[in-house]
Amino acid sequence: MKITPNEIGDQIKRLRKVMRVTQKDLALTSGTGLRFIIDLEKGKSTCQLGKTLSVLHTLGLKINLESPVMDCDALSGEGRGSESGKGEETGSGISQ
Repeated sequence: MKITPNEIGDQIKRLRKVMRVTQKDLALTSGTGLRFIIDLEKGKSTCQLGKTLSVLHTLGLKINLESPVMDCDALSGEGRGSESGKGEETGSGISQ
């Protein structure tokens, strides 16, 4: 399932309004600017990922990533003594 910038923006806007937080307050709390929040909620596709993740974290939203590869053990390095990949969640979409 592919998530679009518009869907992310809509989710952020809906939750922000439910929480009764202004765009200005969200910008201040997440360490971004008001213009960034406005663009993000409009689904602007060029919004910076780091700032977007900060806004999502501020609102308590989480993103789950899902690999198209069936055997994720091979990608995580398991079997070669690596600890990477253990305990990571998979899934798709934005969850609260």
